[in-house]
Amino acid sequence: MISIALNIQSKRYKQDELVIADLNGNIKAGKITAIVGPSGCGKSTLLNMIAGLETSQPNEISFSNLQSAQPRVGYIFQAPRLMPWLTAKENLALVCGKDNPSISETLDAMGILDKQNAYPAELSGGMQKRVSIARAFVYNPDLLLLDEPFTSLDAPTADQLRQQLLAMWERHQSTMVFVTHDLREAISLADEIWFLSRSPTTVIHTLPITQPPARLLVDKQGRQQIDHVTTKLMDEHPNLLSGLTGNTPSQPE
Repeated sequence: MISIALNIQSKRYKQDELVIADLNGNIKAGKITAIVGPSGCGKSTLLNMIAGLETSQPNEISFSNLQSAQPRVGYIFQAPRLMPWLTAKENLALVCGKDNPSISETLDAMGILDKQNAYPAELSGGMQKRVSIARAFVYNPDLLLLDEPFTSLDAPTADQLRQQLLAMWERHQSTMVFVTHDLREAISLADEIWFLSRSPTTVIHTLPITQPPARLLVDKQGRQQIDHVTTKLMDEHPNLLSGLTGNTPSQPE
């Protein structure tokens, strides 16, 4: 299980706008870390830098406990990003090779083995998301990145997929980092939550969560604990979700 050290001094994006500045922290091996922050603050940019999809300077992002030169990264995006001309099974084969037995095992674990020969256009949004989760897990990633993967789904489907995601994660024990705007979702899943400031982004607060083995999202008692943590956090930091740490209401821009 890998851990990640972040020491990002600056990241310039469109039109020389500074997006990330002085962002430091350690993502714990085998744990689930949630990233929460206001829109446009650089959450997706941060994930892309960790994944190597956007450039970073030497030693800004470093991995520990690697078994190979680079970590195996699974990435679940907001949209499923499936190849429309390939079946569900063939979409998984893109990342792990044709006839890999892990394909059937992973599709079965996600409850969609019977859809393996279906094309994306023949699947509902929830089913497409299941395929994208299966694709991320099929080659046993060291690191799993998720960028608001459940925002477009209805609440019952999203809850079901969160539980299936956790079941898959428990089997693989990948280090997981996920971006969300939903504070309750972050509390229900994560071992630690990082709250980001407005751009240029830095970490302004971290919140460790004591999770039961099955996580807080699974039963009534867990949901009550989520309510308690949410209320306490917002009482102490009412502007945190706006990227501010003070108690003074933010001014409109």
